[in-house]
Amino acid sequence: MRETRIPGAWVHEPAVFPDERGRFHEWFRGADFTGATDQPLDLAQANCSVSRRGTLRGVHFADVPPGQAKYVTCVRGAVLDVVVDVRTGSPAYGRHEAFTLDDRTHRAVYLAEGLGHAFLALTDDATVVYLCSQGYAPGRERAVHPLDPALAIGWPADRTPLLSAKDAAAPSLAEAERAGLLPAYADCAAYYERLRSAGRATASA
Repeated sequence: MRETRIPGAWVHEPAVFPDERGRFHEWFRGADFTGATDQPLDLAQANCSVSRRGTLRGVHFADVPPGQAKYVTCVRGAVLDVVVDVRTGSPAYGRHEAFTLDDRTHRAVYLAEGLGHAFLALTDDATVVYLCSQGYAPGRERAVHPLDPALAIGWPADRTPLLSAKDAAAPSLAEAERAGLLPAYADCAAYYERLRSAGRATASA
């Protein structure tokens, strides 16, 4: 795994082993993950999302603590997966990184708690699966509009994206900041350190 330019986001490029029967790869290994990120991923929920081409989901994040860390991959078709730093005070605040996730390279992306996540389906029946550190909690869920010009995300422009009513009504990054909806980088960093300490304590027990 390698860390991206967004602190708290990593990309995993697995080795894929094809033969006459098909393909095999390890899309997640706990020891490798902890070695790269210096914290464990406690699995609380696993999601599967199927989207028609042009569907845009996000930018979603959750209040920290506890937030919701995600480990994301695409098992059918392809998506443009985007990590957005919505943590106020972060050195990368307002920046994003985009990755193509598909069923050929089997790349995976990890987002720490407090980071925003969105993806656009590049194919029909694009199937995304992701592991979550916390279960879905509507009262803690937040969103920023994925088409906010200030984010300057380079979504493919061959068609108008299909958004849910909730995502279409989401505030801009600036509006969310003014409303106090965004996580603070300092709070996230303190929470990450608590997770690391808890992980080290468990490993040494």
